Amino acid sequence: VHEDPAAVDRYVSHLTSTVRTPLSGMRVMLDCAEGAASKAAPQALREAGAYVETIHDQPDGLNINAGCGSTHLASLQAAVVASGADAGFAFDGDADRCLAVDAGGRVVDGDQLLAILALAGREAGSLAHDTVVATVMSNLGFHVAMRSAGVSVVQANVGDRYVLEEMRSGGFTLGGEQSGHVIMSDYATTGDGALTALHVVARMAATGRTLADLAAVMRRMPQVLINVPDVDRRKALSHPAVLAAVSEAEAELGDTGRVLLRPSGTEHLVRVMVEAESTDDAQSLAQHLADVVKRSLTL
Repeated sequence: VHEDPAAVDRYVSHLTSTVRTPLSGMRVMLDCAEGAASKAAPQALREAGAYVETIHDQPDGLNINAGCGSTHLASLQAAVVASGADAGFAFDGDADRCLAVDAGGRVVDGDQLLAILALAGREAGSLAHDTVVATVMSNLGFHVAMRSAGVSVVQANVGDRYVLEEMRSGGFTLGGEQSGHVIMSDYATTGDGALTALHVVARMAATGRTLADLAAVMRRMPQVLINVPDVDRRKALSHPAVLAAVSEAEAELGDTGRVLLRPSGTEHLVRVMVEAESTDDAQSLAQHLADVVKRSLTL
């Protein structure tokens, strides 16, 4: 093992070479999760022209992700509002994913970031086959927004490896997950939070639009997820009572919602996800389905 002092500079140079719009005038707050993004991400955005402030950028090998980063957004939300930043971006410890916060402190999730980048790519003619790869957990609002914009959506199983597999098999250039993994295969072969942040800020700079305005391209449908433990996951997609309950729920929702049952691959657990026009409707249906799963499949 040896240290290459020029490696970060080469990486940053690659990142900045992927954006053509100067970021001058953009104020950005970064939560580096006390991790891998702590040096390179601020450097890349600064070299691209943005004014950058950072929090949680002093990793000591032990504090990575500790109450910070993309799984703990409260400190970034407060910092963005207090500083008057145009946007904030939070990475995770290994910096392969990124979530955002708009100037008002509202969270912009991975689905919304993916939607912003998909529309930018389609407008620029760089979105291969006018298609984006998402996962089965992507919000229904994402699908509605893409359909309205003339962008096709290919669904992959949950996990960035499955997103990448679909991208490679279909020759697609953009894919991602609600959790903030975004893969831009023209520039990288994996999710890269700094790359995602750069391109979202570049979109803001190029259009003169706020992050909140760009994110409003999709309306997040209320989504409720219930984990049902200690059940026979192998029968989740074949048990008559469960299938009947799912069919009834889908009929009730029509085109205004969605039901998804996901058996765990490793545990005796089934995940019940429902999206509906209201949180109350989603919660009620999800709880009903969870009760049916528990009653029908208890070990």
